[in-house]
Amino acid sequence: IFILPACFVFILLCYFSVLAVVLRTSNDSPWTDEFDKIELSCLIESISTTNPRIEWKKITNEGPSYVYFDKKISGDLENRAVIREPATLLITNATRSDTAKYRCEVTAADDQKSFDEIVIDLVVRVKPVVPKCSVPKSVPFGKSAELSCVEEEGFPKSQYQWFKNREEIPDDPKTSLKFFNSSYALNAETGTLKFIAVRKEDAGEYFCRAKNDAGYAECAAQKMEVYDIDLLGIILGVLVVVIVLLCITVGICCAYKQGYFSSQKQTGNNYKVPAKGDGVDYVRTEDEGDFRHKSSFVI
Repeated sequence: IFILPACFVFILLCYFSVLAVVLRTSNDSPWTDEFDKIELSCLIESISTTNPRIEWKKITNEGPSYVYFDKKISGDLENRAVIREPATLLITNATRSDTAKYRCEVTAADDQKSFDEIVIDLVVRVKPVVPKCSVPKSVPFGKSAELSCVEEEGFPKSQYQWFKNREEIPDDPKTSLKFFNSSYALNAETGTLKFIAVRKEDAGEYFCRAKNDAGYAECAAQKMEVYDIDLLGIILGVLVVVIVLLCITVGICCAYKQGYFSSQKQTGNNYKVPAKGDGVDYVRTEDEGDFRHKSSFVI
């Protein structure tokens, strides 16, 4: 009584499993480095349809777009990908723009369960480029200082390390005897190294390293000096400047009083015609345009 129903159920399960398309993948979160190849496996465990329809779609924030449709590679992966039978997608030259979710869809018209899909999350890692580092050349003793490090090409996003004289600076200065007396804050996410109050011991050569899962890159070492503020020298310098300005002002006032700065201006039109002498006339002839004089006697 109980044997027949069990056999019947088993037969039904076998029947429906044969008439159902079922997909699986060997890795639903693959990754690769940029310019390497990567396989997005889409394996068909069971199917009855001899010629199923296979499609691949790339899913981004803008929505899905076709990668493989009507037995052709299209979109960004054209000429950079192939299909390995029956449905696996092989990217031969991955780039950073390929990082996305991909959906494999199989439609089998002759199967009882005629459709199945799997989603694969692909990450293409990009090695960081040389970061841009900023290190102040000189800082007054006891003052604050900030060192910055920026790298925007790497994927996943870079983490940052700072080095002084080729030795890594710990996140917490209290964990190292060499940096125990330093007062700074290091942010591995943003790449900033902030000194609250610079000490003489903080002088040295600094460089930054940007790293992620694909590798790392470093900027060239830059020297930071720490100097004392000479308050006495600054005060004396200010006094000298004040005295010089005062002497100049007094000198200008004295010059005015002595009449060295005249308010009258001499021009070329101030020529005065000499007075006529008695009995002498000055005549200008029209032909010659010069002055001649003739004597006349008054009787």
